[in-house]
Amino acid sequence: MTDRILEFLAERRRNGRDNGPCLVVDLDVVRENYVGFAKALPDTRVFYAVKANPAPEVLSLLASLGSCFDTASVVEIEQVIAAGATPDRISFGNTIKKERDVARAFALGVRLFAVDCEAEVEKIARAAPGSKVFCRILCDGSGAEWPLSRKFGCVPEMATGVLEHAHRLGLNAYGVSFHVGSQQTNPRMWDAALKSAAEIFRELAERGINLQMVNLGGGFPTKYLKNVPAVKQYGAAIFRALSKHFGNRIPETIIEPGRGMVGNAGLIEAEVVLISKKSEEDSEIRWVYLDIGKFNGLAETTDEMIRYPIRTPADGAPTSPCVVAGPSCDSVDVLYEKQPYQLPVSLEIGAKVLIEGTGAYTTTYSAVGFNGFPPLETHVI
Repeated sequence: MTDRILEFLAERRRNGRDNGPCLVVDLDVVRENYVGFAKALPDTRVFYAVKANPAPEVLSLLASLGSCFDTASVVEIEQVIAAGATPDRISFGNTIKKERDVARAFALGVRLFAVDCEAEVEKIARAAPGSKVFCRILCDGSGAEWPLSRKFGCVPEMATGVLEHAHRLGLNAYGVSFHVGSQQTNPRMWDAALKSAAEIFRELAERGINLQMVNLGGGFPTKYLKNVPAVKQYGAAIFRALSKHFGNRIPETIIEPGRGMVGNAGLIEAEVVLISKKSEEDSEIRWVYLDIGKFNGLAETTDEMIRYPIRTPADGAPTSPCVVAGPSCDSVDVLYEKQPYQLPVSLEIGAKVLIEGTGAYTTTYSAVGFNGFPPLETHVI
């Protein structure tokens, strides 16, 4: 939360434009975060994960600062190019791509692609001949608030075969990637993944294939209810692990921060629509319904994995436990019930609440018109 955001919201209310929830993103915070990553890992290229927040203003700022970009689709590639990035600063990092999308990316000038199986390698060999490919491997996501599934990546033992196949087909077997889980709170979790990467480098070197790059992925956290380590602690831990497993032959490295780049730059203002109880016996638990929920911006509350700080006008007053829910006619649209939030007893219908840390994975998860609710209104300042 910044003074600039609070001033913007106050002006919005004074002008009578506060008719629904809105996200405000402060570009000054994004700039500070980029500089922080660049200082923490000075020899590592930053590839911003566009899916976290593809606002044109965010992309343009990062492009002007020299950032590279991790993209998940042709649309994101086109957005990044429109924002001023050259194709040599773009990675097509999704391991699941239609061949025609690979061809379109290649036509746009992209030459760096992610793979995790031989079938994907074959698509790229046909549609983007001579390109660089890196193979994503599975790794341990312990310590992450949002551990990733087995949807992406292959076991390290398979990666050598995938990259060898790429080499045979005339592609540049460029490197290895992994992701230690979103909102990773343990900087040491990169160690085991880098050990696996180094073993793949050595095995392929013995076969005459010299890899060049390790993609360290994302996972860098932003602050929600709990404090998280500073980015410089992640940088130090990663450098120690690189030195430990690669010795004096440290490869090129890239990182893909998304949440850590824009999460704390955003704030959502929402309104209390209803406060109720489910029974007289349930007198201790109130239900607080907001005009924002899982379908119009807060999808990451699924399974209560991401617990956003919620500020109210009555903070500091006595509190009681509350279930927090969204406005839609869908029973899934409950944000926090397993672990109710402590909210002020004096909180009233119509009160404005501030949801912090919402710069990442909010607008991009916002449904278009579900139950007639519009997508999340967004302002970038």
